[in-house]
Amino acid sequence: MADVMKLPETEEKDMERAVKRPRPRSFDPGEEEDTRRGHVKLLSALGNQDTSVKLLEDLVFGAEDELLGRLVEDGEEKAGSLALLEDDDDDEDDEGESDQEVCEPIRAAAWVDDDDQLEEEVDMKHRYRRDLIRGEAESTMTKQKLQERMREQFQRSMGGAPSWADSSAKKKKKKKKNEDDDDDEEGSEDEEQDDLMKRTGNYVTSSDSLPSGILRMKKCLHSNSVRPSEDRLTTVQFHPSAQVVMTAGLDQTLSLFQVDGKTNPKIQSIHLERFPIHKASFSRDGETVIATSLKNKMFYLYDMMEGRVMPVHAVRGLNEARVKEFAVCPDGDALLLTGTNGYLHMLTLKTKEVVRSLKMNGNVSGVAFSHDGSKVYTNSEDGEVYVWDLRSSRCVNRFSDDGCVKSTSIAASPNGRYLACGSQSGVVNVYSQEACLNSANPRPLKSVMNLLTSATSLAFNPTSEILAIASRAEDEAIRLIHTSSLTVFANFPVSKRKIVYRTSCLDFSPHSGFFSLANNKGHAPLYRLLHYKDF
Repeated sequence: MADVMKLPETEEKDMERAVKRPRPRSFDPGEEEDTRRGHVKLLSALGNQDTSVKLLEDLVFGAEDELLGRLVEDGEEKAGSLALLEDDDDDEDDEGESDQEVCEPIRAAAWVDDDDQLEEEVDMKHRYRRDLIRGEAESTMTKQKLQERMREQFQRSMGGAPSWADSSAKKKKKKKKNEDDDDDEEGSEDEEQDDLMKRTGNYVTSSDSLPSGILRMKKCLHSNSVRPSEDRLTTVQFHPSAQVVMTAGLDQTLSLFQVDGKTNPKIQSIHLERFPIHKASFSRDGETVIATSLKNKMFYLYDMMEGRVMPVHAVRGLNEARVKEFAVCPDGDALLLTGTNGYLHMLTLKTKEVVRSLKMNGNVSGVAFSHDGSKVYTNSEDGEVYVWDLRSSRCVNRFSDDGCVKSTSIAASPNGRYLACGSQSGVVNVYSQEACLNSANPRPLKSVMNLLTSATSLAFNPTSEILAIASRAEDEAIRLIHTSSLTVFANFPVSKRKIVYRTSCLDFSPHSGFFSLANNKGHAPLYRLLHYKDF
């Protein structure tokens, strides 16, 4: 033990005198025990004079528990920690839990900076932070409040706080798990989720179908940036086969642009004297452009192959004061003109004459063809939907649009699955086309209520995965809907700054690679839909 601890020289000699006494030849266990007790008593007296001797005593003769207890107490005193005492009247369960608690010493900070206590103000006028303020009074904001505002904006874009980011949800889930230990199925699901979070790997795989939630898109230069309209645009439409987009508006000009997403160079502009264009559309083969005005019975045909503009002053068999609304038939070289008092007139472009007419109750508010062109859906201002067989010119079904007082628009998906009906209240009902053909009272698959003003424009993309809805009565009143889940894409429109303004027309490129719209500022904003690889 001398190697373990070195005692002072005087004490060492005294100890040797006390310990090294001559032992009698006849060994008596009782006498040996008395001798040992005397040694302990002597060493205890020496320990009162020097703590190192007392430490040696404990190491030689035991008392490890007492030694460890003193070491802990000494350590706690040096660290300045406080002991936590349980009340005597605690429940038995609380006492059992308190036995397992571990009290950690409270450590003082090594450095205290007075500037940390000050709330630093952030300039909110910076262009990266302008969208976060809610009034001119918020020209500056503390960092803590700025973080809260950014968190709120993120949650709005995600449709709420994700469960993995909600600490309260985690606590509730943990508490529920502790209470429901007998539920093996629930426990196994939690274990699978925990295991998923601990593993790494490629859990995201590419899919041919369009995912819901967030639509990956890129804002491009306006379709008509080279030649903006001087008045409200009424039409934007992509060519059915070429990488070309057409715009037309109340400035009496029809323009064609090549779409590349970067410069969008102008191909040609045609000015129609004293003819504000209400609607323009490509023919089915894409070789002709049809343009109508607001109060004219005359309309124009522009032959793109020959570069020739032809006015059509009279149509044989047409008894209407004006030609304004029309739809291009997907099957055959014909137009379906919207007349007054519920009349619809089928006009051939070759002979410029009406070959048949359809009659419905009320004024026509919208026309949409089926994907094969054999049927046409029309709705009236009275809120009724008609289904027509064009081969027989007969109405094969008729029903009331659910909850609609006044209809404003209609659109049919290219895949033959969906029919969308817009109303003056802004509600857009999405039906199954099969139910619309066979049921006298079909129920909508979904009633989209994101618009607060009249739903004046509806358009499906060529793959029938997106339904675009808009209102020309309010700025930024436009939404894109994922048709498979019938949910609205949360990221369009995203900016608080007005970019879309009032939308009067919507269209997708032939393979859904681009999306464009016509607004009241004379612009045609263009977006690249990144999910689709082709034009």
